[in-house]
Amino acid sequence: MKINVQATNFNVDQKLVDFTQRKIDKLYQFYDKILSVDVVFKVENTSDRVNKFAEIKIGIVGENVIVKKISKSFEESIDLSVKAAERMLIRHKELLRS
Repeated sequence: MKINVQATNFNVDQKLVDFTQRKIDKLYQFYDKILSVDVVFKVENTSDRVNKFAEIKIGIVGENVIVKKISKSFEESIDLSVKAAERMLIRHKELLRS
């Protein structure tokens, strides 16, 4: 699946895109009906070191799952976002079963 990546206030490098692709590909283990994935990276203009923002929008049948996390690095933000998205997709799948 193609992941749409957008970056605000900086230029995204290919290593970050590849890392994001690998992490999001793992979400298919938990829910195989993912239609689209949009990732937005943003650097907040603050003096705090925790200023790397990642937002993942996962389009699934019937609704969208949106996860936003902020941390010291984009990789950490993606890790946290993917873990939260896993929990949300599992919960959504369980609701569909019942």
